[in-house]
Amino acid sequence: MILRKNMGRAKSLLMLLMVLGFSFATYNLVSMIIDHKGGVGVADELESFDGNLHSKFHVALTATDAAYSQWQCRIMYYWYKKVKDMPGSDMGKFTRILHSGRADQLMDEIPTFVVDPLPEGLDRGYIVLNRPWAFVQWLEKADIEEEYILMAEPDHIFVNPLPNLARGTRPAGYPFFYIKPAENEKIIRKFYPKEKGPVTDVDPIGNSPVIIQKSLMEEIAPTWVNVSLRMKDDTETDKAFGWVLEMYAYAVASALHGVKHILRKDFMLQPPWDFNVGENFIIHYTYGCDYNLKGELTYGKIGEWRFDKRSYLMGPPPKNLSLPPPAVPESVERLVMMVNEATANIPEWDTLNRS
Repeated sequence: MILRKNMGRAKSLLMLLMVLGFSFATYNLVSMIIDHKGGVGVADELESFDGNLHSKFHVALTATDAAYSQWQCRIMYYWYKKVKDMPGSDMGKFTRILHSGRADQLMDEIPTFVVDPLPEGLDRGYIVLNRPWAFVQWLEKADIEEEYILMAEPDHIFVNPLPNLARGTRPAGYPFFYIKPAENEKIIRKFYPKEKGPVTDVDPIGNSPVIIQKSLMEEIAPTWVNVSLRMKDDTETDKAFGWVLEMYAYAVASALHGVKHILRKDFMLQPPWDFNVGENFIIHYTYGCDYNLKGELTYGKIGEWRFDKRSYLMGPPPKNLSLPPPAVPESVERLVMMVNEATANIPEWDTLNRS
């Protein structure tokens, strides 16, 4: 059943987008979103701090069917299964939201929900723009039992059992050092005007990792799509934000709905910059780890020892990767050990996912 709440406001939004110079294709996409969700809602007032203590959350990650995405998803799902039922975990079910529009060879291994990509050409080669549109479709069509959702990514490894860090309608997010709304106020104001509030209302986050109430995400997701497309259409914004544009778009979309996140630095660690695992919950291996044989970081220069996910664009890393030299941070050694454990135990590791 197609929801059609707040259609007057939704139609006004469409007219505004046309005035702002959107293409006809974008207009049609936004029409599709409004048909899905019936317009843009507003976040409820903050519930009591302990209102969702130990409420289960659904683990959801968006992905493509490329080999590069597949092998990361397999490792991530392996560690999800390892920590899901450990003491302290509030993890519920798991879904890989596959936005290639077609099934792939991992459907039987990983719980997967197939959604459509954006209309051809609309992402302008920036494939991450499919992420918010994928969430809109999944939230509309899927049967999600849990009240909360963790938005995750393929290059996440659960290193400790993850509790529900959200509190009522207050989501939890990770503060990224490179998301700086205040330093980019001129650009942010194109999408978050002064009358909405101070630029500090925009949190220094992306959409992942975030634990958020499902009903609240249903309100934010269409706005997230709209802001992402507007940012990509704006040359100045596209140039300034580059590969983190979609992250800024989520931060702005949340602020437009009056949503502030609980910022949790322990949500995630990012080798090689974060040295110790400690009580952090997720390892995010987005950065290359390059070291000489003395254990000294040579970031930006290929090291005598290295682990970089981008070395494996066309197929999975081999089993039994060499461990880093002595004196490297614990986080780097733990990352490689966890990758090795997963690859040793996942069936058909060397053959199943290759482009």
